[in-house]
Amino acid sequence: MTVTSQLLELFRVDKQLRGLRSRLDQAERFLEAQQRQFTDITQRAGNISVQAKHLRASLKNDEGEVARLDAKVNQVREQMNSAATAKEYNAFLAELSNLKDAKTAVEEKVIEAMGRVEALEAEQATLSAQKSERERILAGAKAERDARESEIKQRLEELTTQRANLATMIPGDVLRTFEQLVVLRGDEAMSVVEVVDRRNYEYSCSACMMTLPMETVNSIARGQLTRCVSCGCVLFTEDLDIAAKKSPATTKISAPKSPKTAKAPKDKSAAKAGG
Repeated sequence: MTVTSQLLELFRVDKQLRGLRSRLDQAERFLEAQQRQFTDITQRAGNISVQAKHLRASLKNDEGEVARLDAKVNQVREQMNSAATAKEYNAFLAELSNLKDAKTAVEEKVIEAMGRVEALEAEQATLSAQKSERERILAGAKAERDARESEIKQRLEELTTQRANLATMIPGDVLRTFEQLVVLRGDEAMSVVEVVDRRNYEYSCSACMMTLPMETVNSIARGQLTRCVSCGCVLFTEDLDIAAKKSPATTKISAPKSPKTAKAPKDKSAAKAGG
C-alpha cells in the first residue's frame, strides 16, 4: 500500500469522524444557545425581583408617611377649632396648608411607585412564562444532545481506534503535513484526479479545477505522494486506466525499421562467361 493510499484511508476515516462530531457539535451549540437564553431570562427576572422588592419597601414607607401626614392634618384641624386668637388660627391654617401640600406630594409619589410596581410585576410575569418555556426547550435540547452522544458513541470509539491504527503506519513528517493541510482545507485536503479528456490525456484537480501537468499524473500513476501544484491538496486516483495507460510523456516510441535491401539476382550467363 502506498503512502497516498494510506492517507486516503485515514482521510476517509477523518471525514466520518468529522461528520459524526458535527452532528454532536450542532446539538451542543443548540444546547449552549438555549442555556444562554435561559440564564439571561433568569438574571433579568432576578434583577426585576430585586427592583420590585426595593420599590415595595419604599412604597410602604411612603404610605406610612401619608398616614402620618393625614393624622397630623386631623390634629391641626382640631387645634384650629380651639384656637383662641385669629393669629393662632392663621398659624394653624398655614401649617394645615403645608401639611396638605406635603401629603399631596407623597401621594403622587405613591401613585407613581404603584404604577412602577405594577409594570415590574407584569414584566416579571412575562419573564416567568418565558422562563418556563425556555426550561422546556432546554430540557429537550439536553435530551437531544444526550441521544446523539449515545447514538454515535460506539461508532466514534471504533473510528477513533481505527484512525489511531492507521496513523501509526504513516511516516511522522507526512502525517504532520497532512494534518496541517486538513486544518487549512478540511474536506478538500485530498482531491481526486478528474478525467477531462482521456483520449488526449487531459486531467484536472477536482478541488481547484486546474489542469494537471502530465508529470503530475505520471507521479500519481507511479503511486508517489503528489500534491496539486495549484491548491496544494494531496491528489489521488482510483481510476485504473490512469495507472494502466501510459501517457505520451512515458510511452517509448520505437524507431521505424528501415526496409531490407533486396538482393540482386545472380546473372547466370555472366557467371558462365566468367567461368
